[in-house]
Amino acid sequence: MKNTGPFLIFLSMKNLIFLICLSASFFCFSQNANPLSEKVYYKIDVALQKSNEVSQLNLRDQNLFHIPTELEKFKNLTFLNLMRNHLSNWDEVIFSLKNLESLNLKQNSLGYIPNQISALDKLISLDLATNKITSIAEEIGELNQLKFLYLSSNILTHLPKNIGTCKKLEVLELDNNQLTYLPTTITDLKKLKTLQLAHNQFNEFDKNWLNIKSLEVLNLSHNQLTSLPTSLEDLKNLKTLILNNNKLTSLPSSIKNFNNLELLILSHNELQNIPEGLENIKSLKTIILIGNPIEENRQQEIKNKLKNCSVYF
Repeated sequence: MKNTGPFLIFLSMKNLIFLICLSASFFCFSQNANPLSEKVYYKIDVALQKSNEVSQLNLRDQNLFHIPTELEKFKNLTFLNLMRNHLSNWDEVIFSLKNLESLNLKQNSLGYIPNQISALDKLISLDLATNKITSIAEEIGELNQLKFLYLSSNILTHLPKNIGTCKKLEVLELDNNQLTYLPTTITDLKKLKTLQLAHNQFNEFDKNWLNIKSLEVLNLSHNQLTSLPTSLEDLKNLKTLILNNNKLTSLPSSIKNFNNLELLILSHNELQNIPEGLENIKSLKTIILIGNPIEENRQQEIKNKLKNCSVYF
């Protein structure tokens, strides 16, 4: 009979990460327009019959190459989904939607965020993941109501400094870009809870990030990190720390001082050991260490000490 243990552990880890992302997505969605609360229109011609009543319009997967000019008639539109079309330009009509709170342009072919974005100053959620974005106008900082910004899977090498003026931002997803640094103004985001930076080109953990005290989820997997700051526990509200697939050879001893940490993913690094005292983190539920050169006898010692925590090697 084949040994399926490692395979099952691998599946468990993938499922765990999936559930984290799913939970975050559900949380974010619940903060925005709810298609169940009011009628959602899926066709422009039908919506035009009651243009003054339309607040939610879903035009995803409709093979659109341009944003329909008829949108300007929907003065009360708060929710607009244009996901997975063929949009490569920001047609002017979209900036006439002054009451828009949630805009989904995910999986199109947009190459930038224009300065006119400031016209949509009631936006709470802006999803531009999986486009071809290389630049973002400084005017994005004028979106004072923005809580959720999704920019994953683009071609970003930097962010504008004015991102720090989006004071209400809670979720910032920047994974799968080409970032090597973040502007120092990122620490002005005092309400930021989730920061996704996986699959970028970070060579070091910027100590400046330790000033984002509100962070609960930090994902820096698949980068080039070789060390972590000694004062990592300054992120006292952190619940999830994901650092797999880096080049870490050690962890700071201060990591044992986290009070709220629940999930620690360190798989596929170069760790031969982990600091003593992790058993003192009463909130810690799961630690994943798959793919590190930790000797078997040490693995058993770690498991014995972390009796109330699920440990995966």
